[in-house]
Amino acid sequence: MNKEIAYLIEEATALLKEMIALPSFSKEENDTADLLCRFFNERGVAYERIGNNVWAYNKYKNETKPCILLNSHHDTVKPNPGYTKDPFTPIIEEGKLYGLGSNDAGGCLVSLIATFLYYYDRQDLRYNLCLLASAEEEISGKNGIEEAMRHIGMMDFAIVGEPTLLNMAVAEKGLMVLDCEAVGLAGHAAREEGDNAIYKAMEAINWFRTFQFPKVSSFLGPVKMSVTVINAGTQHNVVPASCTFVVDVRTTDVYNNQEVLDIIRQHVSVEVNPRSTRLNPSTIAVDHPIVLSGLELGAQTFGSPTMSDQALLTIPSIKAGPGDSARSHSANEFIFLNEIEQGIVFYINLLQKVL
Repeated sequence: MNKEIAYLIEEATALLKEMIALPSFSKEENDTADLLCRFFNERGVAYERIGNNVWAYNKYKNETKPCILLNSHHDTVKPNPGYTKDPFTPIIEEGKLYGLGSNDAGGCLVSLIATFLYYYDRQDLRYNLCLLASAEEEISGKNGIEEAMRHIGMMDFAIVGEPTLLNMAVAEKGLMVLDCEAVGLAGHAAREEGDNAIYKAMEAINWFRTFQFPKVSSFLGPVKMSVTVINAGTQHNVVPASCTFVVDVRTTDVYNNQEVLDIIRQHVSVEVNPRSTRLNPSTIAVDHPIVLSGLELGAQTFGSPTMSDQALLTIPSIKAGPGDSARSHSANEFIFLNEIEQGIVFYINLLQKVL
C-alpha cells in the first residue's frame, strides 16, 4: 500500500471517530454538517451546503465532462435501546470501531471522502466527481438528497455508499404506503340494514393478498403487498359505514410506483391514497461500466430489499460499501477498522477503471 492511501485511511478513521462523537439524528445533523465543512475547508477543498447537505467537486472540474456522484449520508437513527456502550463515544476494541453511525453509514461516507480526495486534484479524469454527504436519509426526508440534487446539477451515474460487504446492489426495492378506505352504509346489525364496509374491505384485502403482478424482477422478485393495519366499527350492533386499512407495497425495478398504483386502482373498489409515490425502485444495467468494474474486482451483484438514497435518484446507481447491513440500527453498532481500509481501496480501484 502506498503512503498516500495509508494517510487517507488514517484521516478517514479519525474523521469517523469525530462524527460518532456528534449526535446527528435525521433533521438534526447540523454538527456533523459543520464538521464536514471544516474538514473540507482545512484541506483547501471548495464545498457547498444546502441545509445539512454538503457537497464538493474535484479541483479541475470541467463543465464539458460527465459527472459521477459519490454519495452517502451522515444522519443516523436514534440509538437502539439495547446499547451497553455509549453510542456517542468512539471505542476501538479488537479491531472494531464502535459507535452510532459507524456502520450505517459513516464507514461508507468517510471511505468515499478519502476516495474523492485521492482523485481530487487529478487533471486527466474522464469524469468530474461530486462528493455529496446527504442528510435525512434514514427518514427519506425531503430536505435530504432530493433537495441537494436540485442544486448540484446533472449527474450521469452514482455510487451510493451503504454497508454491503463491498458487493453491489444493482437493483433496490421502492416503497409505497397506501391508505385505503372501503365505504358502506351504517345500519342496525339486528335488521337487514346498511352496507357493511368490512365485507367490502375484505374483498379488497383478499385481492392484495393474492394478486400477482405479471412482471417479476430478476433481482428483486415479485412486487410484494402486505396489509398491515385495519380499523372499523364503533360498537357491536352497528353495521360499519367505513373500514380503513393500510397496505405496505414494496415495488421492484420492473415497475415504477405510479404504474403499480394504477394497476391497484384498476382492480379494487375501495379508495386508495398513497402517502407518497416518490420512493421509487432503482436499477442499473448489468453491463454498465461501473458494474463491470466492480465485477472485475470480485464484487457480487444482488437486489436489495432495503431502501437508501437510491430511491430518490433518477440516475443509474449502484449501492456498495464497507460494513454489513445486518449491523445497521443494532445495539453497539460497529465497523471493523480493516473494512474502512478495504472500502477505500475498493472505491479507488472501482473508479480507476472508468476514470
